[in-house]
Amino acid sequence: MGKIGGFLEIERETAPRRPVKERVRDWREYENPMPEEKLKAQGARCMDCGIPFCHKGCPLGNIIPDWNDLVYRGRFADAIERLHRTNNFPEFTGRVCPAPCEEACVLNINSQPVTIKMIEKHIIDRAFAEGWVRPVIPAVRTGKKVAVVGSGPSGMACAQQLARAGHSVTLFERSDRIGGLLMYGIPDFKLEKSNVYRRVEQMKAEGVEFRTNCHVGVDYPADRLRAEFDAICLTIGSTKPRDLPVPGRELGGIHFAMEFLPLQNRINAGDIIPEGQMISAKGKRVVILGGGDTGSDCLGTSNRQGAVSVHQFELLAKPPQTRTPDMPWPNWPMILRTSTSHEEGVIRDWSINTKSFSGRHGRVEKLHGVRLNWKTDNGRMVMEEIAGSEFELECDLVLLALGFLGPEADSVVAQLGLKLDQRGNIECNSNFMSSVPGVFAAGDARRGQSLVVWAIWEGREAARCVDQYLMGESALPSNPQI
Repeated sequence: MGKIGGFLEIERETAPRRPVKERVRDWREYENPMPEEKLKAQGARCMDCGIPFCHKGCPLGNIIPDWNDLVYRGRFADAIERLHRTNNFPEFTGRVCPAPCEEACVLNINSQPVTIKMIEKHIIDRAFAEGWVRPVIPAVRTGKKVAVVGSGPSGMACAQQLARAGHSVTLFERSDRIGGLLMYGIPDFKLEKSNVYRRVEQMKAEGVEFRTNCHVGVDYPADRLRAEFDAICLTIGSTKPRDLPVPGRELGGIHFAMEFLPLQNRINAGDIIPEGQMISAKGKRVVILGGGDTGSDCLGTSNRQGAVSVHQFELLAKPPQTRTPDMPWPNWPMILRTSTSHEEGVIRDWSINTKSFSGRHGRVEKLHGVRLNWKTDNGRMVMEEIAGSEFELECDLVLLALGFLGPEADSVVAQLGLKLDQRGNIECNSNFMSSVPGVFAAGDARRGQSLVVWAIWEGREAARCVDQYLMGESALPSNPQI
């Protein structure tokens, strides 16, 4: 795969990023294209490793060595055909996936891994530019009708696969645009929405019907859904945010991340936010609680809106810079990661517990916190407050990016009478079917908050199970996880 010995003579190189001072003034993607010759050279680094552990690292089982080799040889049309075999939307994963495949790359044992994510992104961008991405129309229609509820990456993947199997698919979305978190959760500087729109157009041509502004379980009863469709797949995401029940939480200026992020995406899409509904960091001292991807998205958005300062606090201890013995290759390591948003300006701190908020006239003015010391107790990590480490931080805007607790269970889930597991997710068997026959679930609603790449895998696998339920067998591809 790639050039024989290429990994010995070619250094890892990533796509050039736009200068910080330039990119924080707009909402365009932060990365520039990689010149073709340099891209080929990066594909050449893929070694003949014998056992490509990148397959195990990638939930989709992408055939990574094959398309790395094809890029090295300049065969981009063949590369996108190989990539599309396992991944419906490489333009999404190539932009926002944390690339577990690269952590599992054999080169990553003692060197720098192949730039798999970058190569994937450039393959699909080249394919769209050349007109190689076309609708896939089934030869035969089955006459079966399937409802997919929720249009995030899992719902889009499920709907597209079922349409290609010949079923009549309707994709329901409670918001006004298709895409779920792709549309209203991920900022434009990481994923420009043209990437979503062009896939929607492809899916329309393949026969998928889209119904936006339709909240199933609220203005479209579940009984009606069951009566009108032969099967249902719920891909409604994990949208119940984790709160912070401390004194002062009720003060104005404290918001969930998903109250904050969609507003800027709507403005970028041309919407007008009514006065009094906009949440902006402009001219404010911002505190972000939560150190994950959502917190990073809040950071990049705050800086672009013109925040005076941004602090980002994490409850857990600061991760190590590199792998430790308890994080052996090829497993995903919990190490310190610096996102492009962090490059743009932030004060990061770890082992911080927020005790309360205070303010005047109903608005937050201060965060009251304490530093923590983390210890191991019978294999469990426990925290203790460090005496005398209490502090106050002046702030005008607090964004809670503390994760999500599962799907909202008070609408369609309740109406269908679905069982939930111990974590509050929709309980399913190994065939993605819920406790109600004919009702399936996939994505974050089934597995809990996870990655885009996992969402796409879930959607593809659930589509195959739905197809098999309707037809008795399925020719849709499967990539079972071990």
